[in-house]
Parts: sequence; C-alpha cells; structure tokens
Amino acid sequence: MREDHMIQSYIDTYITILLVNMAARAGVYLLVFMSLVTAESSITPSEFIRSSCRATRYPVLCVQCLMGYLCVIGQSERQLTITALSVSISRTRSSASFVKKISKARGIKPREYRAVQDCIENMGDSLDSLSQSVRELGSIGHAVGEDFVWHMTNVQTWVSAALTDDNTCLDGFAGPSMNGIVKAAIKDRVVNVAQVTSNTLALVNRFASSHRTAETP
Repeated sequence: MREDHMIQSYIDTYITILLVNMAARAGVYLLVFMSLVTAESSITPSEFIRSSCRATRYPVLCVQCLMGYLCVIGQSERQLTITALSVSISRTRSSASFVKKISKARGIKPREYRAVQDCIENMGDSLDSLSQSVRELGSIGHAVGEDFVWHMTNVQTWVSAALTDDNTCLDGFAGPSMNGIVKAAIKDRVVNVAQVTSNTLALVNRFASSHRTAETP
C-alpha cells in the first residue's frame, strides 16, 4: 500500500508539471490532452498493458508492476511510460533503503561493507537519473519533431544510466569471496530493481518510437 501511494504521488506530480507547461503554451492544449487520455480504444486497459509489456525483456514482471494502475494508464502510451518510471523510482528508493540497513548489520566483513557502500552510491545515482527522466517527461508537453526527439533522448539516456548503476552495484559483489548472506540479500533486491528498470527503458523506447512513427507522413 505504501509503494502504491508513493507511485501515485509521482504520477500526480508529473501530471501537475505537464498541465502547467501545457497551460503556459496554450489553453487549448489542455483540452487536447484530456481528449487523448480519455480516448476510447478497441482494446481494454489490461490488454493494452499486456500488449505493451511484450516489448520488454521481463514481460511477466512488467504486467505485475503495471496492472495495479489500470485506471491511471488507460490506453495511453504516455501514462504507461510515466507509471513505469514511477514504479522504477519507488522500487529503487525502497532497495536503497534496504541496502543502507544492511550496511549497519553486525558481523559484516570489511570487503562486504565497501561493496555495500559503493552500492548505496550506485542506487543513489540511479534514483537521481530516474527522477531526472520524470522531470524531462514533464517538460515535453506536446513537443513534436526535433524538440520531442531531444527531450526523449534525454529520458532514454537517464533511464539507461540508471540501469547501468544497478548493474554496477551487482558487479561489486562478484566473485566467490563475496558469497554469503549479505550478497544474497542485496542481489535479490537489486536484480529485481534492474529488471524493472530494464522494462521501463524498453517502454520508454517504445513510446519514443511510436511517437516518431506517428509523425512520419
């Protein structure tokens, strides 16, 4: 329930930023946006999510993460992308908090402690990159052409960087000398975060690609 509340908070913040930017450009954009969000589709929201998740590396996990937000996503590519990013942020923040607690555990070995500290830094960088990507999406509004490409390239770069940070954290625990409870506990959490972020990157790429295709005459 707490994670759902956090994710909804990220989505609400994004929508507020988006609407402010739209209103600043032209009041009519608001009406266009609302019509796009509420537009009827030949498929149900659950079918839309399942279909979209097929583009990801971990489709089952993708569906599990997004199916609880049917009413928010609807059949909107934009809302799907926002929600996926918000889920990634929530999972990353939760895992970072868990890793910090592990660093204070009794009996942790010096090498494990160093790897945990590096992981905490990696997770912090990942969280910063994901947060940047949400803000960048909020500034897109109804950008088209090169303007849209520029914004989306930034989003793709930051989400990709977040995924790299997740994997870097895992690399710090490589090797048999690191085997143990600490490695197992952190690996389970961070692997899940990396998979969620990988799915998010795939959905970001899908949104960028579909938008560009729609603009092609």
